[in-house]
Amino acid sequence: MVMETKPVKYQRILIATDDSECSKKALQHGYSLAKNMESSVALIHVIEPASPTNYGADPLMGQQPIIIPETTEIQEENSKKLLDEISRKFLDVKEVFTFSRIGTPKQEILTVASEWAADLIIMGTHGRTGFDHFISGSVSESVIRRASCPVLVIPSKC
Repeated sequence: MVMETKPVKYQRILIATDDSECSKKALQHGYSLAKNMESSVALIHVIEPASPTNYGADPLMGQQPIIIPETTEIQEENSKKLLDEISRKFLDVKEVFTFSRIGTPKQEILTVASEWAADLIIMGTHGRTGFDHFISGSVSESVIRRASCPVLVIPSKC
């Protein structure tokens, strides 16, 4: 069976980053594809909301959660700085958009992909297995299962 193939050209590539080594590799792949295909790029960085337990509150001991609003503001500022720094490296691609979001990474990636009409999502995977995978789950696995466009996952060993 001979399959007719048309070259696939992605117009809108969403690249997720968390500033890890894995996501830096995903950025490299995304940059290369975007440059070669003359695609627009959107960079997304998701900040997970701070949990009161992160600050030592213990409801069982009668301690009230301590909410530190400045922490979120500082995280947002750092996220925007990270995205600005990364976007400067994408100057020779067609267009670059940045999205700094607060929420669950898998949900925010899917939301931005849908709202921005991405036709490809690129992300890294930390390659967790066993108990770590069971506890933290896999953002990339969740995105693959629910995305309405192809997802390119760059393994941590690449």
